[in-house]
Amino acid sequence: MESSGARRRPRPSRRRTRPSRRRALLCTVLAVAAVGGVTAAGTVCVKARARSGTAAVSSAASPSAASSAGAGEEASVEPVTEPAVDRDALLSAAMARVAVPAGAKVSVAVQAVDSGESAGYGDAAFDTASIVKVDILAALLLQAQDAGRRLTAAEQAYAARMIENSDNASATALWATIGRAAGLDAANERFGLTRTVGGDGGLWGLTQTTAADQLVLLRQVFGEESKLSAASRTYLRGLMEAVETDQQWGVAAAAVGSSWALKNGWLPRSATGLWDVNSIGRVTVDGADYLVAVLSNGTASRARGVSLVEAAARAAVSSFTGG
Repeated sequence: MESSGARRRPRPSRRRTRPSRRRALLCTVLAVAAVGGVTAAGTVCVKARARSGTAAVSSAASPSAASSAGAGEEASVEPVTEPAVDRDALLSAAMARVAVPAGAKVSVAVQAVDSGESAGYGDAAFDTASIVKVDILAALLLQAQDAGRRLTAAEQAYAARMIENSDNASATALWATIGRAAGLDAANERFGLTRTVGGDGGLWGLTQTTAADQLVLLRQVFGEESKLSAASRTYLRGLMEAVETDQQWGVAAAAVGSSWALKNGWLPRSATGLWDVNSIGRVTVDGADYLVAVLSNGTASRARGVSLVEAAARAAVSSFTGG
């Protein structure tokens, strides 16, 4: 033990050299970061701040570079997130390549079922024509659920003909059963449709809707978060998968093979002689499911309307697949 009265010459302090060494080391790390930038593990952002009060420095570096910044420095590693894909822009670009006949209009909405991402093109309201038959049956099923009953044999027969064969008399019968426009509108409020209005009197085909609203309806039919029970959804989907051969067009054009479920609508307007042609449904491409709604009006013939709708459906799905 040293004597309390003994004097020793103070040793030269080495602490003065440490800050400069830290700065040199930090500069070395940043220089490596500036040259390396991206590592096999991915790009990260490293923020180092010396305790001595020097300004914080931000640069791209690897996690190993951050750990070598020294024990006397605080470092944080922030992963760089990829920017969100602008699906609306991709859909608009795809639709720019679709030939729309002079005087005609078209609107599209699409959603990838797995990711939930969606895109829309146009927000105008259109006549539903026969695609409203899906909505009529959805409303009927919801009312039956509320009453705790199953569809009657007659209702099932009407439903099958209305969806599979697009039979108008069956649609008129079920339109009356649900309470016409009032019943449809009440169900749609619960489904989440905000811009769909039932047609006057018996004119169910002149119900007004948007592509975005039809996408909401499709989610009620094909999604898990639905006001419709699993049994109701399965029943309705089954009918949409069994439409007769001459009606297997529209959004089906975007599917690979026969993996689709759909309902089409077409209506010549007596006042103009022009056609409303629409198609809604689910298609499968490379194992992925997409919900697609295409509405159009103003084509000179049904055939031209069908071609427009199919081209728009393919464009919609291509905004996700790149095809």
